[in-house]
Amino acid sequence: MEYKDYYKVLGVDKKASQEDIKKVYRKLAVKYHPDKNPGDKISEEKFKEINEAYDVLGDAEKRKKYDDLGDNWQQYGQGGFPGGFNNQQYARQGRGRQQKGSQFDEGQFSDFFESFFGHSDQGFGNTRKRGSTQRKGEDYQAETTITLDEAFQGTSRQVNLATQKLNLKLKPGIADGQVLRMKEKGGPGLNGGPNGDLFITINVQKHELYERKGDDIYFDQPLDAFTAILGGKLTVQALDKALKINIPPGTDSEKVFRLKDMGMPIYGDATRRGDAYVRVIITVPKNLSEEDKEILSSVAKKYASNE
Repeated sequence: MEYKDYYKVLGVDKKASQEDIKKVYRKLAVKYHPDKNPGDKISEEKFKEINEAYDVLGDAEKRKKYDDLGDNWQQYGQGGFPGGFNNQQYARQGRGRQQKGSQFDEGQFSDFFESFFGHSDQGFGNTRKRGSTQRKGEDYQAETTITLDEAFQGTSRQVNLATQKLNLKLKPGIADGQVLRMKEKGGPGLNGGPNGDLFITINVQKHELYERKGDDIYFDQPLDAFTAILGGKLTVQALDKALKINIPPGTDSEKVFRLKDMGMPIYGDATRRGDAYVRVIITVPKNLSEEDKEILSSVAKKYASNE
């Protein structure tokens, strides 16, 4: 019986992290999956081999047992078990256990795997093969970035995976950090099992003028001092259109006005919207004429004397 170097099968270093092993396995599984290589016996055998390797190295406990074997394989093959190595204990612990998400039919393990990790009733050399079972493919993760304007209007993105290009439609009002699920667009299933799902995280860029809080929008708007004192109309630019609001006489700087239904669309129901809140910031007039300065000075003295 031949010793199998599972690290070599996956092409990873023995010090590779569990996450790195998972990433490498995922790429290889897609590359050699029978659905992508129909009738290719070499790819089929490679697919079985990498799944067997991942079933061991992808499980921290199995990986430790495998690493403990190490250079003592020849002694093991002669019937010796250095350091208290207990084959019956390994068989009991390994029996019936399947690495979650490995997509591998337990009936296709090699003799090396069967002997070392069980799948038997009496330990080494007396394996009981299991029939083929359907398994769901691995779920994939992806992310994409859009602008606030795109989140307001709705947009689309193309998601590029190793084997396919997917068109993703985003509804108006989608939020930063929201995760969308594309059913069965993940890793390929095994033995006719369903594909895994693709989960896409949406990142919405910050806007230079508007701040989003839930479905509401907040922004600042300059207000000249004369309108703030005397009152009047102020044109403000919301997300999708400009409108005029009434400014009462004597409005203070940083006063906030609510613009009902002028915020973000409600995700899934674009007929409803959040609100917009505009904070006015009073600006001081520049480049006044001498005559204007005298008038304002006179007004200022009048009010100063009344205090």
